[in-house]
Amino acid sequence: MANYLFSVMWFLLIASSFIMPLIKQQRTERHRNSLLRSLEKSRRSRVITLIHRQEAVSFLGIPIARYINIEDSEQVLRAIRLTPPDLPIDLILHTPGGLVLAAEQIALAIRRHRGKVTVFVPHYAMSGGTMLALAADEILMDENAVLGPVDPQIGSYPASSILRVLRDKKPADIDDETVILADVAEKAIAQVRDTVFSILSDRMDEGKAQVIAAALTEGRWTHDYPLTHRQLEHLGLPVRLGLPLEVYMLMELYPQPPQRRPSVQYIPVPYKDGDNRDGRSSWQNNLR
Repeated sequence: MANYLFSVMWFLLIASSFIMPLIKQQRTERHRNSLLRSLEKSRRSRVITLIHRQEAVSFLGIPIARYINIEDSEQVLRAIRLTPPDLPIDLILHTPGGLVLAAEQIALAIRRHRGKVTVFVPHYAMSGGTMLALAADEILMDENAVLGPVDPQIGSYPASSILRVLRDKKPADIDDETVILADVAEKAIAQVRDTVFSILSDRMDEGKAQVIAAALTEGRWTHDYPLTHRQLEHLGLPVRLGLPLEVYMLMELYPQPPQRRPSVQYIPVPYKDGDNRDGRSSWQNNLR
């Protein structure tokens, strides 16, 4: 009898390690869909999310990195095809970037959509994510959100840095592999610059579009340089601050994998300003 109970307990323990994550995932999916529906109704648009965060694989909790890939482009292009031509599209972006091919496919599809396309950036949309934002009619950002340069990378090196080798060294001192990489780098910069120019030039002066395309692709900054809303406005991009509450609520439903000890911790309650009888503000009293 004891062995039977022991076996049953082990079975339940193993089953729960599979079943409970599935139940939790299904509940999270329902909450996400509910928020998407709410945002679509309030804005009368089609809402598409492209959110890349580390996620847990199965029950092992192994973190994997996410980025824009061909599967993403297939799914986003399908969502755009299923959207009536004149219906606005709201694209929520949270991504470090990814494959140039996938990002360019999505960007060009965004530009071809007749209805207004708005991109929401709650935290960051770097590299290929910035290219998608450039293709939109309007970019709505959180006050602290950033975009980034779209200069191409050849392997682990910036294309512009590879070309600098040709400028700084004599031809006799450069090996064949570097010359080949420089040729690819030159082509990559030209191709990405032309893509950025093409998605900008149909809604702004061509000269202005050329300046923006050059600034973002020529290697003026490092690839991970954060471009704030003020810098983007100075470049002449259609940036506006302010995001719907549903966007922040949706981001909460894409959590990072749990850690044994959280690296960031706080009391998740908004403190309000105001003075109490002892002269302290309400948040000071809360922290006493």
